[in-house]
Amino acid sequence: MAITRWDPFREVVALQNRMNSLFREMNESEGPLTTASFVPAVDIYEDTKKVVLKLEVPGIEEKDLDIRVENNTLTVKGERKFEKEEKEENFHRIERKYGSFFRSFTVPSTVDAEHIGATYNAGVLKLELMKKPEAQPKQIKVNVGGAQKQEEPELVGAR
Repeated sequence: MAITRWDPFREVVALQNRMNSLFREMNESEGPLTTASFVPAVDIYEDTKKVVLKLEVPGIEEKDLDIRVENNTLTVKGERKFEKEEKEENFHRIERKYGSFFRSFTVPSTVDAEHIGATYNAGVLKLELMKKPEAQPKQIKVNVGGAQKQEEPELVGAR
């Protein structure tokens, strides 16, 4: 008889795998033309003057994007609509996601909420959140020797 070490989380992992399988089967059985919401990928980076967010939202028109800042939260909403043509088409596979999306981000206190810019180019929504002037780094001059250099007095009449 083999001795097996008891793992209390094995049952939880097995249950999670079964639930994931069940949800996967439900999504596949809905049919090819069912709309599904999606979450666009985002890159976030910052430099000394601004915080930048880039969201991938190809196929979405500018008028279908809604960008708001409220209570230190930046919210981006949008919708990608399924274009169904009048002629009958035989779809073999639909992998692109359609429907609405919603993303929200906490805005750092260093950002000036009054100076946020948005551009949309080639399916990428770029948001630039400018930092407050007091949050930007300042150069501090270091004096050598701990004392400031004093100017020499000019001698009058000396040649």
